[in-house]
Amino acid sequence: MTDEIKKIDLNNADLGETPVNFSEEEKKSVKEEKKMKGSKKKFAGVLGIVIAVLVILGLVGFFGIFLPAQGVFASINGLKTTAKEAYDAAKNQNVDLTQEKLKATRVKLSQTEKNLKALSWTKAIPFAGAYYSDGESMVKAGYYGLDIADILVISVKPYADLLGLKGQGSFVGGSAEERIQKAVETLDKITPNIGKVSEKMALLRKEIDKIDPKRYPENFQGMKLRAQLNSAKTLADQADQALVDARPLIEVLPSLLGQPQEKKYLLLFQNDAELRSTGGFITAYAILRLEKGKIIVEGSDDIYKLDEQKTKKVAAPAPILKYLPLVPYWNLRDVNISPDYYVSMKNFEELYNSIPKKADLTGIIAIDTQFVVKAMEILGPIPAYDTEFTTKIVPECNCPQVIWELELYADKPVGYARGSRKDIIGALMKSIMHKALSSSPKLYWGPLFQMGINALNEKHVLVYLTDEKAQKAIEALNFAGRIREFDGDYLHVNDTNFAGAKSNMYLKESVEQKIEIASDGTVTKTVKIDYKNPQPPSDCNLERGNLCLNGILRNWVRLYVPKGSKLVESRGSEVKMTSSEDLGKTVFEGFLTVRPLGSAQLEVKYQLPLKVEKSPYKLLMQKQPGTQGQDYVIILNGKKQPEVKLTLDRELTLEY
Repeated sequence: MTDEIKKIDLNNADLGETPVNFSEEEKKSVKEEKKMKGSKKKFAGVLGIVIAVLVILGLVGFFGIFLPAQGVFASINGLKTTAKEAYDAAKNQNVDLTQEKLKATRVKLSQTEKNLKALSWTKAIPFAGAYYSDGESMVKAGYYGLDIADILVISVKPYADLLGLKGQGSFVGGSAEERIQKAVETLDKITPNIGKVSEKMALLRKEIDKIDPKRYPENFQGMKLRAQLNSAKTLADQADQALVDARPLIEVLPSLLGQPQEKKYLLLFQNDAELRSTGGFITAYAILRLEKGKIIVEGSDDIYKLDEQKTKKVAAPAPILKYLPLVPYWNLRDVNISPDYYVSMKNFEELYNSIPKKADLTGIIAIDTQFVVKAMEILGPIPAYDTEFTTKIVPECNCPQVIWELELYADKPVGYARGSRKDIIGALMKSIMHKALSSSPKLYWGPLFQMGINALNEKHVLVYLTDEKAQKAIEALNFAGRIREFDGDYLHVNDTNFAGAKSNMYLKESVEQKIEIASDGTVTKTVKIDYKNPQPPSDCNLERGNLCLNGILRNWVRLYVPKGSKLVESRGSEVKMTSSEDLGKTVFEGFLTVRPLGSAQLEVKYQLPLKVEKSPYKLLMQKQPGTQGQDYVIILNGKKQPEVKLTLDRELTLEY
């Protein structure tokens, strides 16, 4: 071995006496090896840079996104807690506590906004920026929502006592009636606040509309995120519409309550035990006078007495001539044959205006037996005519005692029924109002106010007003018993008892809708209505003076469906099923009877005029006034939907 190792030139190597000649393939292999070593060095360098970048991004993500995001999530959880406390306080009608919790919620929202701003740099990143913008919109919407809540609380606080709310109101001196009068005089001060709320709501909707729920997963950390975002958008739209609808009524409310000039209303009592199109047979009436919120019952009587006073004779419409052939003329007691309360009351007005000493009416309000029972469940026993009226179930009718007494008044052919007790409705109304007004507002008024709103929603109270602006406001709130327009499928089942005897008190009714959507979007529906009467028959012999609460139901039944629907087939009607148009709908009309302890079924198959091109399927079902709520089953393309109890109008959006 030599002492020095020389560099070897492989192309011109001198390896001693015998030179070595490399082939071209060997030379190429050596070059590839050198190139690979160089590439590995370059790759290692690039990999190092990539790792460094990832580490930096990880650190940035941890300190710039993860930690701030954790702060955002934490503050959101705190925000949700205080917001729920504010909601619970409002739900419990505690005005002062609601106001306190709203302030706490605003503090939490401010903290959430501060934590969110730590992520503001992500706004420049295309994907992440959209989520940051959504967060900003949510925070802004939250502030607008709190502003709205604050304005509403401030508006209602002076009336806390009068509304039966927990909190100190401004109208606390004098009798209950005097306090109501003072409150009515100040109602016009609320209107500007409603304008402020509407402005804030428009801004809230603008922010909510910026958010696209489709960007978000269905579920996130156990929360149905996308569904909640969709729900928020829907609620914002509904709340905005509710404000638009309520504002005209609030503007005219002082006038309707007799401020500054008195107003008179006709109160009609509809007996839902004998169901008619708008809720029941019109049994009695009362005249109410309102003076600055004070209600005075001027008088009441049997509806037959009012019929005797009219001078105009109008031939009875075809359905009455057909099913009540002994009634040739149209009477006030039978005038409510349209399922639309407005239309029925227009007909009522035409006859009522022929009464020489008629009252100048501001409106006609109808109540049924269920409204009376609900009021008495809050107030307790009501004395009238040396009788204590209660809601206790009595064996004579298996119904509340007050219902039994009202039925005795309405039907039993004895002297006292329409003699000394002819103004029983007025007497009951007076006693109910006296008990409510003579007690502390905090004892009864809150529950009574809620009960009244529920009764309006469930159509146990119907309102018709002669003032056009006020009527439109009542209709917008769905308190007017109107058949509504709807862009989609529609169903209203209307039953009319033309028996001259009762039975609807015991009748059980259920409805099944089978909806089939063909591949071309054609919709075919089959509606089955089951009627069952589980109660034994009454002794309906009028000569023996008996009360006929459960006789044979002679039921004129109508199905209101989308205009242009075509009847395919039907069964169960005792007359030929007919098709006509009314109130902007197609109407399928039939007739059937149901005996005590018996049952009947009506089945109607028809094709809708509309075609459904994509999910969801929209359906509006309108409840008949006077009914307690039938069970509705919906089967859409073979899939059974959750059962619905129709206690009020229901608009459904069904996926298929």
